[in-house]
Amino acid sequence: MSSSSNFSGDIDTRMRVILAIVVVAIIAVITVVVVKVGTGTSSSANTEASADIMKKVSTVPDSVFASVGAGTVKTLPSVIANPQAFTKDNKPSILYVGGEFCPYCATQRWPVVVALSRFGTFSGLKITHSASADVYPNTQSFSFHGSSYTSQYVDFQGVETMDNVQHGTSYGTLDTLTADQQNIVNTYDAAPYVPSQSAGSVPFIYYGKYLSNGSSYDPSILQGKSADDIAAALANPDDAISKGVIGTANSLTATICILTNDQPGNVCTLPVIQSLETQIKAQTATVNK
Repeated sequence: MSSSSNFSGDIDTRMRVILAIVVVAIIAVITVVVVKVGTGTSSSANTEASADIMKKVSTVPDSVFASVGAGTVKTLPSVIANPQAFTKDNKPSILYVGGEFCPYCATQRWPVVVALSRFGTFSGLKITHSASADVYPNTQSFSFHGSSYTSQYVDFQGVETMDNVQHGTSYGTLDTLTADQQNIVNTYDAAPYVPSQSAGSVPFIYYGKYLSNGSSYDPSILQGKSADDIAAALANPDDAISKGVIGTANSLTATICILTNDQPGNVCTLPVIQSLETQIKAQTATVNK
């Protein structure tokens, strides 16, 4: 009798231990989920940009750049009087600040990648899309989060502050600005350098002597297009996508050429780039004192 009683007691004890372990495990899982939602940790699932897309954005023929010219660009990068020096490894630095959720960032990343591919090489670019609940929903584009860029002419710092997945009333956090980057944003992503109604908004791009705020062409032309569709359209100078993306890429290329003293020559001495350089330099500085 006592042997039966002891055996039964052992079973009860083991069952209680197993139940306790299961309960602890469930609590741990719930805690991890709550922490992730509470801290806004990213859960976006971006995919690697295909070799075909990267080839199409990095090998646009000079004839297309020349044919498009300024295309349908709405605004050129503006001139800054008395700008802060911004360099790395003796090269001029370019700071891009945006977010994966932002449709205007999605729009602007295409010409940024096209322009910078004329000076160096990206690696690790992902394909993402803007938020589905924002204007111009699900605009296909690249993400600079986790990517790198190499160039002998210019340094590029691409910062994506948030992902495209809503966590409560906000989006998940991605990249954190360094102190130097935050100082640039605090100073120049504000009036009088940008319109007061645009202060603090993204995308924000700082080129040392120049800056741009917002998208430079109409975001609607990318609506309903896949990343492959957009990349394929770049080679056709008569396509609305090419006129927006390549036209903006030309203006950004001209801005970068000013910073690099027209290097490399095979890019910066092209007539279309020289013409845009003249227009950019001729602008009145955003702040004169």
